[in-house]
Amino acid sequence: MTRPLIITDCDEVLLHMVVPFRQWLDEQHNVHFDMAEQGFVEALRHKDSGIPLERELVWQLLIGFFDTEMHRQQPIAGAIESLGRLSRIADIVVLTNIGERHHQQRIEQLATHGLHHGVHWNHGGKGPPLAAIVAERKPPVALFIDDLAEHHASVADHAPGVWRLHMVGEPEIAPNIAAAPSSHARIDTWSAAEQWITERLAQGPAPISPPPTNGASL
Repeated sequence: MTRPLIITDCDEVLLHMVVPFRQWLDEQHNVHFDMAEQGFVEALRHKDSGIPLERELVWQLLIGFFDTEMHRQQPIAGAIESLGRLSRIADIVVLTNIGERHHQQRIEQLATHGLHHGVHWNHGGKGPPLAAIVAERKPPVALFIDDLAEHHASVADHAPGVWRLHMVGEPEIAPNIAAAPSSHARIDTWSAAEQWITERLAQGPAPISPPPTNGASL
């Protein structure tokens, strides 16, 4: 019998990303990353002038980080242990917007932390690829975890019967990010999320109706 399925993001859910990225920018590129800012347009500034980085340079730096610095990324507290326990009751796949260029590196990166799950790369909204994964695997219940509100909205549109957990595992940015309106719950620690996930998987598919908007679990 097909088991329940967990589809999880990686950066800021399984592994820290913005903190090691900030450290690398400071050390190697003389760039200050103000993580209280929303988005990279104002957050990344040249330290000598205070001028925001050009958008093209921001993307070049992001690519450069994933080219050479993925070893800096360490697990979010409790993520590895929780996935180990959850893997006893559900299949797990990683759906990441890291892109095809770094797909194999992501597989190898997660394996170094003992995570040997399928990894799907993607660009853009995660609703269509998630719906395709669910259609192929046909789990009795599926649950999605991501730190970005736009992906929860995309999944709500394309796979409304999937449970949606909004998790921002980086404590330095979590207080500045509002709960995703299209998620069923907002939980930022694996110690609390694991029980919620287990309960939802036992409950069956998510009801196809507008989820709560206050971040509280159903």
